[in-house]
Amino acid sequence: MGKPTGFMEYKRAVPEHEAPAERLKDYREFERRFHSADAKIQAARCMDCGIPFCHGDTGCPVQNYIPEWNDLIYKGHWREALDNLLSTNNFPEFTGRLCPAPCETACTLGIHEEPVSIKGIERTIIDKGWEEGWVKPRMPYVMSGKKVAIVGSGPSGLAAAQQLCRAGHIVTVFEKNDRIGGLLRYGIPDFKLEKSVIDRRLEQMTIEGVEFKTGVNVGTDIPAMKLVEDYDAVILAGGSEKPRDIEIPGRELKGIHFAMEFLPQQNRVNAGDAVKRQILAKGKDVVIIGGGDTGSDCLGTSNRQGAKSVTQLEVLPKPPEQRPESTPWPYWPMILRTSSSHEEGVKRMWSINTRSFKGNEKGEVTALECVQVKFENGKFAEIPGSEFELKADLVLIAAGFVHPTHEGMLNELKEAGLELDKRGNVKAEFGDSENAHATTLKKVFACGDMRRGQSLIVWAIAEGRKCAAAVHSYLMQEAAVEENSF
Repeated sequence: MGKPTGFMEYKRAVPEHEAPAERLKDYREFERRFHSADAKIQAARCMDCGIPFCHGDTGCPVQNYIPEWNDLIYKGHWREALDNLLSTNNFPEFTGRLCPAPCETACTLGIHEEPVSIKGIERTIIDKGWEEGWVKPRMPYVMSGKKVAIVGSGPSGLAAAQQLCRAGHIVTVFEKNDRIGGLLRYGIPDFKLEKSVIDRRLEQMTIEGVEFKTGVNVGTDIPAMKLVEDYDAVILAGGSEKPRDIEIPGRELKGIHFAMEFLPQQNRVNAGDAVKRQILAKGKDVVIIGGGDTGSDCLGTSNRQGAKSVTQLEVLPKPPEQRPESTPWPYWPMILRTSSSHEEGVKRMWSINTRSFKGNEKGEVTALECVQVKFENGKFAEIPGSEFELKADLVLIAAGFVHPTHEGMLNELKEAGLELDKRGNVKAEFGDSENAHATTLKKVFACGDMRRGQSLIVWAIAEGRKCAAAVHSYLMQEAAVEENSF
């Protein structure tokens, strides 16, 4: 513990960020890291409690040693704090920007005070590390000669690739898009994650030996089974890309789009690409169906494009502002959360169900017919007389994702013996057994959203690391069998 009385002396602070009116002018990141002196004060608030729930499974899926690097920062040992952080998390620059920080809701100090600003401290450590030139490529000492193919270049695929490459294996990452990064590249808006943050990490991984192949849709451009035949192991690390649709009258009208049709286009424009017939919110009344992070990203992007108004609908009731008894500490509480995008301007509505979409003679959406609902007896019931109409020129569906896309790669592998679970994800072993992450098809492993369903970025990185460990163990066992066969 850096300072035993720090949690009593200092109040919680968060990193500085631009005011909404300023940040709406462009797509740059608007939040900054702590100044070093401020980070030291915030780190001093860490209690170094006997059982640090912040880095258990409840608080941190990658199990960062949070009390340890807080202590190192307080003592001024920044480089050691960076080494400690990188020992558990391949990409703290991603989680320090994008993670909802379950570690903070599991912080012991948070029982009766504001929790330690763990997320802001984490970002400060890694950003300072890049600024000082401390983040260097780590080359493998011995090469195994074993080849691993990884399909998908999101956080789980990248984490698995870096871990396996550093273990001495020959790693190739296949990405169907024209740039590496998966959801980080074409799902997360630039104002939350500038893409130069991804690019500098990819440069490091390329030097370390990871080979990236873009524009290759496995299962379409090349047979999935060819990877199984040509490589010693294959990791399926794609995202949960099948969006949850809203099958109601009027769904076919123009101007109704999935969030992941809308968000990637703006990211491409920001990258300098020409996008034909871009979906734009400028001058329109926008309605976002879905109250989660993806809906929040649509909100921030719509406001930056110059939307006339933005309304966000959620079918669930408005959450309480304080932690309810149903989600006690240290669990992730079901409370009302206001994102930075909400601060920029939106009308939020809860307990609203959309009955149908209305359109004009041109087949364009003009309004939503909605009704208030209440949740009782395990289902939603409409409130009589609460019907209303909501004007809309653009509707963005951000109702979550159900499972990975089955067409192409997964359907091909299913014919060879790959099984899916009841939710439509790739069936693979859970737990810490020697078969963890292994699918029902020999040599094929799965991790991230492909295996566990739509989840957090920190879970994706944790999944990639654990899958890499499982694949490394498998390859070494295979190598031992080959050696003993001579």
